[in-house]
Amino acid sequence: MAIGSGRASYEWLDHWAKVPDTESARTEWAHHDVGVTQGGEVVTFHQDNRTVLVLGKDGDVLRSWDSGLTAAHGMVMVVEGASEYAWIADTGRTRPASQQYRATDTGQRLSGRVVKTTLDGKIIAELQEPGIPIYREGDYLPTSVAVNEERHGGNGDIWVADGYGQSYVHRYTKAGEYVGGITGEEGRGGRFSTPHGVFVDRRRSEPELYVADRANHQVQVYDLEGTFKRAFGSDFLTSPSVFAVDGDLLVVGELRARLAVLDGDDKLVTYLGSNEEVCDVPGWPNNLNDGGEIVPTSLIQHGKFNSPHGLAADSDGNLYVAEWLIGGRMVKLAKAG
Repeated sequence: MAIGSGRASYEWLDHWAKVPDTESARTEWAHHDVGVTQGGEVVTFHQDNRTVLVLGKDGDVLRSWDSGLTAAHGMVMVVEGASEYAWIADTGRTRPASQQYRATDTGQRLSGRVVKTTLDGKIIAELQEPGIPIYREGDYLPTSVAVNEERHGGNGDIWVADGYGQSYVHRYTKAGEYVGGITGEEGRGGRFSTPHGVFVDRRRSEPELYVADRANHQVQVYDLEGTFKRAFGSDFLTSPSVFAVDGDLLVVGELRARLAVLDGDDKLVTYLGSNEEVCDVPGWPNNLNDGGEIVPTSLIQHGKFNSPHGLAADSDGNLYVAEWLIGGRMVKLAKAG
């Protein structure tokens, strides 16, 4: 099925990923990201047994490893010399399949992890939770990670979004030393509210840090020293969550059932798979039966998104989308032409 138009034209492929199908996987929350290696391998997560999966371009599982994580909620691939690694943000939070995915007061403080792994699963670095007063009692629930890579002329800094905890974006050095953070209060964009995703955008001569300020329905842009530059999208974005780049096109995954494609000036080109009305169905991103019980995946439609959560692009411009719902769904949008 063809979707989009012009340079943003794709073939919708529903069932390309040969993710292991288990009973518990069909009843567990999928709440993860996607990454793509230099060689075109697709890295993602299997919610049943908490394993990281590496898929080929045809969707076959090439290898996997036990991650020791509750969820690979945010993921970015980095290259250092001849080696490639994955930085993974783990919120440290899960929900039973019998519950809607909403925060609950457990009476205990929660703390997630941000780790760097080899592509066969060895953890070689872990960032320490920021030692600042807000975390004496407040949860630390990291949702996304971005790196100012040295191969692109950067300094190796690591940026972490605490999207589900204190709505903070933190900066670390390449060596893992904490530098400081930003809250959105530095500029005209306003205090972050669920800064779900961070991304180093290199489409321009000067790279910039993009923050998906989801609950404020906008993207906030900073330089890589943490200085506010601008905010945009409040007039055409509802729920920006994650980013990918194809040439000079920026693709923004919106949790409320669509992708937004922007041009080099961050102006809207088109929406892909738009299905915002599904978000008003009781029980979304799942469905409810007459008894109020959750019915997983029954809202899924071919050619329309349900709840895009993870997003990555390969060197050919193909897009890979992981959705947030019980049972999950992985969609490939194959670039036309």
